[in-house]
Amino acid sequence: MCIETIVLASYNLNKVQEIQTLLGNQFHVIPQQAFDIPPIEETGSTFHENALLKAKTVYDTINLPVIGDDSGLEVVALNNQPGVYSSGFAGDHASDDDNIDKLLRAMQNIPSKKRTARFRCVVAFLGGNNLDQPIFFVGEWEGYIAKKRAGKNGFGYDPIFVDLQSKVSAAEFGPDQKNKISHRGKAIQSLKSYLVTD
Repeated sequence: MCIETIVLASYNLNKVQEIQTLLGNQFHVIPQQAFDIPPIEETGSTFHENALLKAKTVYDTINLPVIGDDSGLEVVALNNQPGVYSSGFAGDHASDDDNIDKLLRAMQNIPSKKRTARFRCVVAFLGGNNLDQPIFFVGEWEGYIAKKRAGKNGFGYDPIFVDLQSKVSAAEFGPDQKNKISHRGKAIQSLKSYLVTD
């Protein structure tokens, strides 16, 4: 598929940089604010709905290939919360630390063996050969919630999410290591395979 520029339906520049790294130099990832498109309210009840909502809103405005993604943390002991509400778990203008503090408080009496969690990412792509037909790519990262923060890298819940295999927090991985195993890394690698081979 001959696509060079892809617009990311997001104002999160961390996410823009992460996706650019994952897709590589053959693609140029541009955030939606470059086209003066205001932030899009995530009103869906699932990751799929939010990813498509963001992608379609941007695609309908500029008619260029668009990635819309939604991702979040699902904690089994909390009935898969915060889920689609991960970024605003502690309120509409919550910081990463606010969200982490609220999650740790909610889990303070949950024993280590029951702190299982996963990051999930759903990517919706619009503007390919099927034009206005979305294609979805999904990635998951299994782990558990630590009782305190560790690591200085990453963003969001990374300091308290511990990779199930390595027992290392997501914030202790370097970008290259994280991209190989993360939920977003897996979803975007699947997208890249589609873009390169289709």
